[in-house]
Amino acid sequence: MNPQVVYLRTPVAIREQCGRVYALAEKDMLAHFRLREDKLSEIAQFVLDVTREAYPTLDVPYHSRWRHFDVGGVDREKLLDAKLAAEKRTKTEIAKTKIELAILSVLLDAGAGDGWRYQDARSGKELSRSEGLAVASFEMFFAAKLSGSSESLRQVTADDLKTGFQVTAANPLIGVEGRLALLTKLAHAIEAHPAHFGKKSPRLGNLVDLFVAQSTQGELPARKILAAVIEGLGTIWPGRVSLGGVNLGDVWRHSQVTELVPFHKLSQWLSYSLCEPLEELGLEITQLDELTGLPEYRNGGLFLDGGVLEPKHEGVLRDVHKPDSDVIVEWRALTVCLLDRTAAEIRRMIGKTALELPLAKVLQGGTWTAGRRLAAKLRAGGGPPIRYESDGTLF
Repeated sequence: MNPQVVYLRTPVAIREQCGRVYALAEKDMLAHFRLREDKLSEIAQFVLDVTREAYPTLDVPYHSRWRHFDVGGVDREKLLDAKLAAEKRTKTEIAKTKIELAILSVLLDAGAGDGWRYQDARSGKELSRSEGLAVASFEMFFAAKLSGSSESLRQVTADDLKTGFQVTAANPLIGVEGRLALLTKLAHAIEAHPAHFGKKSPRLGNLVDLFVAQSTQGELPARKILAAVIEGLGTIWPGRVSLGGVNLGDVWRHSQVTELVPFHKLSQWLSYSLCEPLEELGLEITQLDELTGLPEYRNGGLFLDGGVLEPKHEGVLRDVHKPDSDVIVEWRALTVCLLDRTAAEIRRMIGKTALELPLAKVLQGGTWTAGRRLAAKLRAGGGPPIRYESDGTLF
């Protein structure tokens, strides 16, 4: 494979290329954002305070899809565990099933829009955004209306998604067709990568077999999870930048940077979300901090709403931006770098190492929740500070 493609799929490339954008910000050479590093300590303190509210002992779980399955006071993972136990599933089969749920739920998670709501029958609560999408996808999976085999994914229709996500004219969900296209492409990807998903009865959960084979004495580096996710699922993303005939996925151009800028946000969040099922199976996930922070609107909103990033012109907040615009690419690249700096500052403040408080826990504790809190304080509905077009596959 083209060496540049291989490079752009790595966490090293994400940090290096986002760092090029950050270096321009340090020189105040970007067109859309001004960097105020003097406010970073204040933001780090805010994130730490938010973290301590939810996790007083700082025993923080990973920032993964599993955090959303207990919304409304319902332990849905426990419900799934009970169901799988009743079916007498093996530990390996349980891991495969949970990985399928995580993958499908993450892929269906992209921005729902301000107007969409989900009425949760188990808790009796009205849910929105990521939590609503998580519960909707969980319930579809739990009821066997969504599963990880290529055959079943081919059978999902737009009406199935609309029913499962309670979509109506009065309750619109952004990107329904985009989500359906993603599932259809997912079925093709599963069949096209037998080394990842198996030759006979190909399914997402067969990634477990690959990860076990790639482990050494029970240890699996996190970067191998990300590599498998990007290699196995890379073809599902809509047409974006290609190199040597390879669709690069969440990789973009910026007018002031010669090289391409990769993010792989959903792939990385998916990688974080696969860690727990693999750990339950008995694997130890190592070098977790090689993965980067997630450049999405909650983390990015934290730095913009918190004053670490300042818009240089009215259009940043006024206009609706395309995902390949310099505004969005700048915002996301700066977010990746600022998350690393925020994590380092928090560790310094409490005397923790990166091994003791990895980035995945800082995100959960953390920056994502702090970003949401600021958004709720500043805007009715708690939406992002920057408006962007979404096809249901990016944020």
